[in-house]
Amino acid sequence: MTGKSHLFYQTDQTRPMLDRAEGIYMWDVHGKRYIDGSSGAMVSNIGHSNPRVLAAMRRQMEKATFGYRLHFETEPGERLAAKVAGLCPEGMEKVFFVSGGSEAVEAAVKLARQYAVTVGQGSRWKVISRAPSYHGATLGALALTSYTPLTAPFGPLMQAMPKVPSPRAWLDGLDPDDPATGAHYAAMLEAKILAEGPETVLAFIQEPVGGASTGALVPPAGYMQAVRAICDRHGVLLIHDEVMSGGGRTGRFLAADHWGVAPDIIALSKGFGAGYAPLGAMIAHDRLVGPVLKAGGFMHGHTYAGNPLACAAGLAVIEEIEAGGLMANAARVGALLKTRLEGLMQRHAFIGDVRGQGLLLAFELVADRQTRRPLPKALNAHVELVERAYEEGLIIYSRRSRDGLEGDHFLVCPPMITTEGQVDEITDRLTAALDRFAGQIAPALAESV
Repeated sequence: MTGKSHLFYQTDQTRPMLDRAEGIYMWDVHGKRYIDGSSGAMVSNIGHSNPRVLAAMRRQMEKATFGYRLHFETEPGERLAAKVAGLCPEGMEKVFFVSGGSEAVEAAVKLARQYAVTVGQGSRWKVISRAPSYHGATLGALALTSYTPLTAPFGPLMQAMPKVPSPRAWLDGLDPDDPATGAHYAAMLEAKILAEGPETVLAFIQEPVGGASTGALVPPAGYMQAVRAICDRHGVLLIHDEVMSGGGRTGRFLAADHWGVAPDIIALSKGFGAGYAPLGAMIAHDRLVGPVLKAGGFMHGHTYAGNPLACAAGLAVIEEIEAGGLMANAARVGALLKTRLEGLMQRHAFIGDVRGQGLLLAFELVADRQTRRPLPKALNAHVELVERAYEEGLIIYSRRSRDGLEGDHFLVCPPMITTEGQVDEITDRLTAALDRFAGQIAPALAESV
C-alpha cells in the first residue's frame, strides 16, 4: 500500500507494514525479520500462527461466528468456561467473557459493587488500588490506574479512587526477601482501609506480578498472604488483575498461584486469547455471583461476550499450552533469560535492576545503582532504547518507572514457546542495542555526574 494512512493510534510514529508472523518471529513487507521479544503487548503467549489454533478457529467459522449470549449458549463458550474454572482456585467457577483487559476489570468492579448492594452493603463503593499501576484505558478502569500521563487529562471525567504505594522494594531500598518488607507494604493497605472507613471500601485490586507500570514487579515476601488476610479482616473483596500475568506466562496459569493466594475475583485477558481473537474473562467466586443472579441478574454486558469464535480460539490456546508443557517451559526458559539479563548488568552500569517471574521479565535503567537515581528525563531512554532494539530486529516494551513521569524500564517477555537458542538470539540483539544506546547517552551521563 502507498499513500497517506487514514489510521491513527497513540502517536504519529510510523512503522513498517507487517507481512506475516510465525512462532516468535515477525516479518515486514520488506523481508526484515523481527523477534517478538515482548509478545506484542504481552499478548502472544503461544507465538504466532499456531496451526492447531488456526484449525480450531476454521472449524468454528464453518459452524457459527456469532451467537448473542442472551439468545444462545455455545459449545466453545461452555467448554472454555469449564476449562478456566478448572484452572482457577476452588470456588472460582463462574466465568464472564469479555473482549479485552479493560472490559475484564470493569466487569470485576461492577460485579463487586452489585454484590455489595445485593447483600445490603451499599455503603461500600471505594476500590483501593496501587500507585503506580495500570488497570485499563476505559474510564472505570482508568480511575483505578495510577500513571499520570494516562490519567491526568481525564481526571474531571472520573471518580477518584484511593491509592496505596506499590510494593517496589528495590526502588525504595528495601530487601524484597525480608518478610518485614512485605508486612510494611501490606500495613499501608490496612491503614488506608481504616482511614477511608472499612464500611465504605468495596475492594482492593492488584496485579500479582506487575505489568507495564511497575515493570514485572514481584511482590516482597509475605505481602500476598498479608493482603489476603487484611481484606478478609475488613470484609473487602480482593480482585487480582491477571490481564498481563495470567495465562501461564509466569510459569503458573495464574501468577498468584506462586503464593497460594486465592482472590474473590480475577480479571484475565491478553495471553488468555494469545492474540488469536479479542478475548478476556472475569472469573468470580460462586458466592458472589449466586446472590446477584437471584436478585435480578448482573446489570452489565458486552455484545461480544462469549463470542463462539473467540472462545474456540481461547480453548485451543489453553489446550496448546497444556499439550506443549508451555508453562514449565516459561519457568525454565524464563530463568535462563533472567540470568542473561542479569549478566548484562556487568556490561552496563546503568542497568540497575532485573526482575520478574517466568517469561514476564523487566530491567530498569538508572544513573546510579546505589542511589537508584533515574537517568535524566530528557534522554527519553524508555523510547530511545526501544528504537535501538527495533533497529536490531528485536521488539521490547517500555514505560516510565515513576508514575509515568521519569525513570525507564523495559519488559522482555517473548512467547512461552521460546527456546534456549532463541534466548541467545534475544540476548545478542539486546546487547547490540544496549551498546549503541550506551554510546548515545555517554556524554549526557558524564555531564550529570
